[in-house]
Amino acid sequence: MIFRKKQRTQPEAELPAQHVEQPEVGTKTTLSFHPDWQLSPEETYVYRFYHEQLPPLQPNQISISGVKLVEYNDGFVAVAMLRNTLPKPVRFERIRLLLLGEDGTAIARKEFDMSAFGELPPMTARPWRFLFAAEDKLVDQLPKGGWKVAFELPPQHRLELEESWEQSLSVEQRQQLQALVDSVPPPARGEVNFMGIEAKQLPSGELAVTLLIRNGSDQQIRFEQIPLEVRDHAGDIVARGLFACHLEVKAHTSKPWTFLFPPELLRKAEPDWTSWKVAIPSPPAQSERQETQSSEE
Repeated sequence: MIFRKKQRTQPEAELPAQHVEQPEVGTKTTLSFHPDWQLSPEETYVYRFYHEQLPPLQPNQISISGVKLVEYNDGFVAVAMLRNTLPKPVRFERIRLLLLGEDGTAIARKEFDMSAFGELPPMTARPWRFLFAAEDKLVDQLPKGGWKVAFELPPQHRLELEESWEQSLSVEQRQQLQALVDSVPPPARGEVNFMGIEAKQLPSGELAVTLLIRNGSDQQIRFEQIPLEVRDHAGDIVARGLFACHLEVKAHTSKPWTFLFPPELLRKAEPDWTSWKVAIPSPPAQSERQETQSSEE
């Protein structure tokens, strides 16, 4: 029997690795300039370059991306690109922007009126210049790079209770107050107002008025005195008084508080409580002040 020498097989040549481009996931936008912008060809080219560097968005998104910072007087101008991948145009009224450094530190914050921006068509991107004044800066030195810009949404408005209220309210009462705070629109940014909860005549003759003091500002507010005026369904003044208090309300919270009007501050014997409201009374007109002064003399 003849045995043939087994031939050594040649190893298969390894195919060179090939790079297969994956399609970009997301939605690209086209560049749109405001009709009032007069740009040179060089400026148009620069903005097109910045636009091409932006990553694709997902459908149905509104986005803002920083382009560059330019120091201006004591403040600076932030150039940013707003993009819209909704199937319909978008019109901004006011937006609040937060600029962040590379490490996430806030470097500037400001609210802008966007009425001049106009309408942003669907599937487009538009550059815009945002002027920040010196008082809008949160740091002394602007970063050279690595910064970001974001829409700053207002914090969720929440219920705040004084310790005495925490101890005296039942779980059900606290849940009712929380449901009330959640059910009404929060105050506008920077606004402080009063919302009536309950008005009750006490056996002592006093009028007990419980309010929500609603703070829509970014700062804690402190009251030393609060002038209040209560009006009934007919619009008549039921009570008016000045209350000395040491009351603090944190930013973006509502705090309940009860004010007692003594009988001598009540102005209407039988109010119509079908509906009522409470507010800080307006200063008397000049004619009213003159009449008051003349009647006292």
